[in-house]
Amino acid sequence: MATLYRSSGIGKCLVETLEEMLENGTLTAELAFQVLLQFDASMAQAFRTRVKNKVSIKGHLHTYNFCNHVWNFSVHDAVVRYQNNIGATVEENVDRLKIVACDPKSPADLVISIS
Repeated sequence: MATLYRSSGIGKCLVETLEEMLENGTLTAELAFQVLLQFDASMAQAFRTRVKNKVSIKGHLHTYNFCNHVWNFSVHDAVVRYQNNIGATVEENVDRLKIVACDPKSPADLVISIS
């Protein structure tokens, strides 16, 4: 199970909240762990079933690495194209882009993070 989404904005807020609840004694460590596992599963499921958009990225590949079934790409001077909520194509220029892609057990389990 990918824990990649814990570093997202919502994931960081969840972890911070769970830590506060652990410190206050309002939550057990086992329950906090179960919440994080459910978060990981729910995020992966949501991306698998709800996200249909495609992204096009062009730029200069600065570095890449494959270790423990995880690809890491660093792209400089990237142009990112995607469709927004109303279907219009949006193009954004990004100085530096980091892409992390986890090698799936099956194609349906592919996890990609772009930051």
